[in-house]
Amino acid sequence: MVNGPPSFTESSAFQRDSGKNCKAVAFSKDGSLFAWCNGEKVNVVSVTRAELLRSFDLPKAVCLEFSPKNNVLATWQAYATGKDGTAGVPNLQLHDLRTGKCLKSFIQKKMQNWCPCWADDESICARNVNNEVHFFENNNFNTIANKLHLQKVSDFVLSPGAQPTKVAVYVPGSKGAPSFVRLYQYPNFGGPQSALANKSFFKADRVTMLWNKKATAVLVVASTEVDKTGASYYGEQTLHYIAANGESAVVQLPKNGPIYDVAWSPNSLEFCAVYGFMPAKATIFNLKCDPVFDFGTGPRNAAYYSPHGHILVLAGFGNLRGQMEVWDVKNYKLISKPVASDSTYFAWCPDGEHIVTATCAPRLRVGNGYKVWHYTGSVLHTYEVPSNEEMWQVSWQPFPDGVFPERAVRYQAVPSEVPGAEPKPAQAYRPPALRNKPVTSSKLHEDEPPQNMKPPLGGGDKPLSKTALKNQRKHEAKKAAKQEAKADANQGPAQAPAPQNAPRNAVPATTTGDPEVDKKIKNLKKKLKAIEQLKEQAAAGKQLEKNQVEKIQKEAALLKELEDLELGV
Repeated sequence: MVNGPPSFTESSAFQRDSGKNCKAVAFSKDGSLFAWCNGEKVNVVSVTRAELLRSFDLPKAVCLEFSPKNNVLATWQAYATGKDGTAGVPNLQLHDLRTGKCLKSFIQKKMQNWCPCWADDESICARNVNNEVHFFENNNFNTIANKLHLQKVSDFVLSPGAQPTKVAVYVPGSKGAPSFVRLYQYPNFGGPQSALANKSFFKADRVTMLWNKKATAVLVVASTEVDKTGASYYGEQTLHYIAANGESAVVQLPKNGPIYDVAWSPNSLEFCAVYGFMPAKATIFNLKCDPVFDFGTGPRNAAYYSPHGHILVLAGFGNLRGQMEVWDVKNYKLISKPVASDSTYFAWCPDGEHIVTATCAPRLRVGNGYKVWHYTGSVLHTYEVPSNEEMWQVSWQPFPDGVFPERAVRYQAVPSEVPGAEPKPAQAYRPPALRNKPVTSSKLHEDEPPQNMKPPLGGGDKPLSKTALKNQRKHEAKKAAKQEAKADANQGPAQAPAPQNAPRNAVPATTTGDPEVDKKIKNLKKKLKAIEQLKEQAAAGKQLEKNQVEKIQKEAALLKELEDLELGV
């Protein structure tokens, strides 16, 4: 354990453990406790008091996790069946850190999603068992307090923050039925009507669900394993937005290609998506899923907000060279462009000022080590592992929110003792015939510059995307053609101008004076029209899909809502 900036000396709070089998380490959520397994025992120390608190006899533990308030330590080891084929012993253990007793053991065969999920105040704990979610209350694991049973829940995520806890669940589609994500408020799980929100989609083999910090909305990245169009090796991704108030939308991304990363701003009001065939685009969207700022294109596949949300790092790791762009998100100004080549890991320090990048095994087995940076681009500390050793994991000690105040953004690089020598990029190959001739720069593609998408303060509509403008022009051209045709039909000179003026003076069927309400009324009428069509199809003897039947059942509720809106209730 190493002290952070500026000293970078070895910490006295923790005695170095030099065993060959240290494979698993974990900090508690508030950073006060630290656990590790050294191949003999799982030990837990208090970082603040520098003393050993507990020792558990679990030599084979490979995963460790603390509950949010440090009452429970969860450990997992590989599941093994008996030689004669009998069931193995439970391999997921939950230990009470106050008494040291084992509260409960479960059989958990898969390492993926092995750890139970707690609400932040530990009033609820949940785990997925055979495609249903079991809920325990107040760390009493002997009685299942509640069950969420849908067809086949393959994944779920609890909302962060205070009570009441919300649950996002994902059910994969089967036999022509779509996949769906539903949001529930614990403990109201009584069928689709009790759900806070529901979003179904056909293109999904797996999903990633991300709650924002205030638990008001979830972003869902739905991915298919195979891209049917053959445009991408990586399958196809779509990004959906689902709010706890029932609103949902598909986030329209202006460039085709994979979605590499999506990150919520800590303020819960914006999110950043990195997407599109290389060079990738990065865009910040608001809660209406409208673009607020576009960072243009560049070599990037990841986005990391600082803990305070005032700085955003866009980076290209993995098969990219490690270029980073550090942006001041309040003013949309570029602060620095450091390069951390061969990085397999990136993390912000809880102070919102420093960053660690690391090269770890088994992703890369050579050149392992880590660097600590200031966000202005200066390298403050470098550590390289000896060539015969490997580094497996690096992590900052966490701290509760609010411990470090937000500081003003700096643009000037902070002074550093460490030379920031980056290897110069290799020169592009030039055939002998061109070597003594002047270099002509030829780019495969033009990079798009960053642009602010916010509407100007003096009112004005939001700038339209290229596609929207194109559609608008088409629409106007069609309108004009129709009007000309009408004018030709009504040869009479007195009648000719009427059709042209009519659209301008025509009043929409229902206007309440509030554009938001009008929009809702329009949407409700659209939904009711769709239900009418479905009813006609059913009357004609067509077999309806399950989700279509559900739609028809909602007709009465939609009519009531429409009536209320039109009466201005």
